[in-house]
Amino acid sequence: MKVKKILVSQPKPSTEKSPYFDIAQKHDVEIVFRPFIKVEGLSAKEFRQQKVNVSDFTAIVFTARTAVDHFFRLCEEMRITIPMTLKYFCTSETIANYLQKYIVYRKRKIFASPTGKLADLLPAMIKHKTENFLLAVSDVNNGADQALLAANKLNVTTAAMYRTVSNDFAPDEAFDYDMLVFFSPQGIESLLKNFPDFKQGDICIAALGPATAQAVKDAGLRLDIEAPTAKAPSMTTAIDLYLSENN
Repeated sequence: MKVKKILVSQPKPSTEKSPYFDIAQKHDVEIVFRPFIKVEGLSAKEFRQQKVNVSDFTAIVFTARTAVDHFFRLCEEMRITIPMTLKYFCTSETIANYLQKYIVYRKRKIFASPTGKLADLLPAMIKHKTENFLLAVSDVNNGADQALLAANKLNVTTAAMYRTVSNDFAPDEAFDYDMLVFFSPQGIESLLKNFPDFKQGDICIAALGPATAQAVKDAGLRLDIEAPTAKAPSMTTAIDLYLSENN
């Protein structure tokens, strides 16, 4: 079946330079940006229930910009003064640069992974292994990041600062897509929560990352597009290839 309308389960890009717009024009398809999930911050009361005292830590690890937002929000709500000496360890340059929204960048000690992977941030963290690290995470996480840091004999405590919840569809909201693009297992969960009688039929499903791909299969759905692969290092490349071969 020819793909005419694609749902990308992410917020609409802030710039018109996004590859998704190139795909829409090249293949004459309509692309709708509509997240299946949304992020909510934990309240100060919920955070305190974890019995984590931010002031006890000398370094913080961020693996997402969302974590940055909610860390500083919680500190403000709880009237916690963040010391100038706090060290920031980020899994990407993008996250590190995002810190400028909240702090004077040049006056702080900030480290970033060159590859976007936590494993490649380890050398910098090991050089500062005497620090007491706080790892900011979602309330749903598999513990792999903390396990990796602990395995390298780093003193790390995990603290949930936000949660991912289903972004429910309204009863009268159209769901007439030929392709659904997912970026997390939670997106698949939200699909089935919103549409418990969902029948895939000819609808193409795309998944980014092995965990999302596995969630598609575990749900008994057909996985049509997977990224990254050797041929398609990004989701947009994978969609472009699929449409070139099938549309």
